[in-house]
Amino acid sequence: MRAMRHTERHRTHRVGWLRAAVLGANDGIVSTASLVLGVAAAEATRGDVLTAGVAGLVAGAMSMAAGEYVSVSSQSDTEQADLARERAELARDPVAEHRELAKIYADRGVDADTAERVAAQLMARDALAAHARDELGLSEVAAARPVQAAAASAGSFAIGAALPLLVAAIAPPSALIPAVGGASLGSLAGLGALAARTGGSALGAGVARVVFWGALAMAITAAAGRLFGAVV
Repeated sequence: MRAMRHTERHRTHRVGWLRAAVLGANDGIVSTASLVLGVAAAEATRGDVLTAGVAGLVAGAMSMAAGEYVSVSSQSDTEQADLARERAELARDPVAEHRELAKIYADRGVDADTAERVAAQLMARDALAAHARDELGLSEVAAARPVQAAAASAGSFAIGAALPLLVAAIAPPSALIPAVGGASLGSLAGLGALAARTGGSALGAGVARVVFWGALAMAITAAAGRLFGAVV
């Protein structure tokens, strides 16, 4: 009889790029739509609205890329420093490091003899990897990847920002504000649903959270544009 194959699908490996991509797309939609609505509410021409929107897209994408790269690089530097320290400790006192690893397993519920054997076997295979995973909480799956995070963030920002710009370019002037606002909120809802599905979290909460804060940002920016446009 053929044994049934047991498979499990986990989503942890998506954490790094998913966070950057969702953050980038969300910021692209919200910031560009808010900028477009603010300028449009000040009764600017369509050309001025699009110029401001394109400038916001380019500046935002570059800012997101730089910010993600610097932030994740700092995380990577910290991880490498911890690994270097652990490598030195293993070279200086491997017996103490073995006891430390065995205690970690024992504290998780493994009996003392088994914990000793597991620690010895894992350290014989790759001592640094064992301590990185079980002592420091570092793994290949969750390792910091600055370039990947920067590219995902900048690319998703540009894609998100392109939507309100496209709507602003084709909508009738009299309907530009409701068209951009409606399309942007619809896109945010879709983004929230996609992120929740990809990450395996609750759909309703993800959608509501993204739409609420996006609507608030756009409403405040449009009100500011109307106020200052009227003053000028």
